[in-house]
Amino acid sequence: MDVPALLRFATAGSVDDGKSTLVGRLLHDSKSVLADQLEAVEAASARRGQDTPDLALLTDGLRAEREQGITIDVAYRYFATARRRFILADTPGHVQYTRNMVTGASTADLAVVLVDARNGVIEQTRRHAAVAALLRVPHVVLAVNKMDLVGYRETVFAKIAEEFTAYASELGIRDVTAIPISALAGDNVVEPSAHMTWYGGPTVLEHLETVPVTDESSAARARFPVQYVIRPQTAEHPDYRGYAGQIASGVLRVGEAVTVLPSGRTSTIEGIDALGESVDTAWAPQSVTLRLKDDVDISRGDLIAPTALAPTTTRDVVATVCHVADRPLTVGQRVLLKHTTRTVKAIVKEIPSRLTLDDLSQHPAPGQLVANDIGRVLVRTAEPLALDAYADSRRTGSFLLIDPADGTTLTAGMAGDAFTEHEWSL
Repeated sequence: MDVPALLRFATAGSVDDGKSTLVGRLLHDSKSVLADQLEAVEAASARRGQDTPDLALLTDGLRAEREQGITIDVAYRYFATARRRFILADTPGHVQYTRNMVTGASTADLAVVLVDARNGVIEQTRRHAAVAALLRVPHVVLAVNKMDLVGYRETVFAKIAEEFTAYASELGIRDVTAIPISALAGDNVVEPSAHMTWYGGPTVLEHLETVPVTDESSAARARFPVQYVIRPQTAEHPDYRGYAGQIASGVLRVGEAVTVLPSGRTSTIEGIDALGESVDTAWAPQSVTLRLKDDVDISRGDLIAPTALAPTTTRDVVATVCHVADRPLTVGQRVLLKHTTRTVKAIVKEIPSRLTLDDLSQHPAPGQLVANDIGRVLVRTAEPLALDAYADSRRTGSFLLIDPADGTTLTAGMAGDAFTEHEWSL
């Protein structure tokens, strides 16, 4: 029996657009809620004087979230249907939680952006679309919610869909699917709506089950960050030297010429060990141990790549970043830069601009980035890094800036240009 393909998707929407209700409805109507979970939601809803279960409580787990009726932190939910397995990241809608959406959408194959049919495309909608484009999320669903409150009118839906699609196209988002829904009533979430016969497209769940998922990591250039060097030096394996780690992208083959970075030394893959057996080929995201023909000085943090497709190393990292810490990021600040398994000392040389996501304008030379800001930075590292452009590889084109004093994550970075169409330079 084939295992259903996995889809990672994130939801985003402005406050009170019904995002948590949509997620709750999706879980409830797809029979993905346990009986005791539903009973707890029914009891909590009854205590509030509600006649029907408030399905938003299925995802808003923090007490502050339930009290305020908003989503604060990223909530991950795992569920499956007969056709596919899902990992859902339910992200907050508030402007001050933009960093949480970046966290949830960073690994997503698809983003569901909710819009209240009464309000249409607003500033926060554009912000969420821009973040999805910035993170190179391949597919976007526009869920026009609360259609029951606008009389299920097709003209309302068509206008919103047209405006959002045009804006998404400017950002470089090429795959947008618009679906009219009522999360509260269940219209077009799991079951087709009897109130919108004019709509002939898929329900939200049907689209999630059928949208093509391509594993970009397997198709990209091969990259192998070394996590650990294995030298058992036992009677059984006196000369064994293996380099263990998870293949970040691409395919590696026995006999292939490889380069070790940042040293630049070359060798050939003599063997690949996976799950205790020798194999001829391995691919992302498998965890394997590589054996090389030559005794090369390799340690944790080095990167092994096919010689013909090896990345160039640099000490000047130009990137788009989202600042996630409460303390600001300033020019001249000393940080640690963590890229795959490698962590090096670095300094923030420049912060050329801060991006205004609402209209994609830039504020030049802001001097610092504060929580939830997205901007361009130039970071100088103490040692060379083998960094890909984020557009080529979300895995090896991303990095973190860390406070060396206490280990706090300061900033999430994406190397290279920000958007497919709207490139904003230094």
